[in-house]
Amino acid sequence: MSLSLSDIARLAKLAQLDLSAQQSADTLAKLNDIFALVEQMKAVDTSGVEPLAHPVAAWRDDLAMRLRDDRVTEPNRRDDYQQPAPSVQDGLYLVPKVIE
Repeated sequence: MSLSLSDIARLAKLAQLDLSAQQSADTLAKLNDIFALVEQMKAVDTSGVEPLAHPVAAWRDDLAMRLRDDRVTEPNRRDDYQQPAPSVQDGLYLVPKVIE
């Protein structure tokens, strides 16, 4: 996949960016480099490769990446926080409809 300067201009317009000609050219080169890298990575045969839980496991088998214990440390105060809200239903804040 390769982008053109017209694609960069369209993306800049969508993002509401004002790019100069030099900035557009630099952005085009960088994005095309990224797409080339992705294509290169897609070409690698990864069949039979087990996914890693953490990238460090690729070169350090003895290093265990421990995560903290998942436990509740704060009380549930939802009702207290929703008390001053003007409108609540089923634990959700209700807001006025803004899109018709």
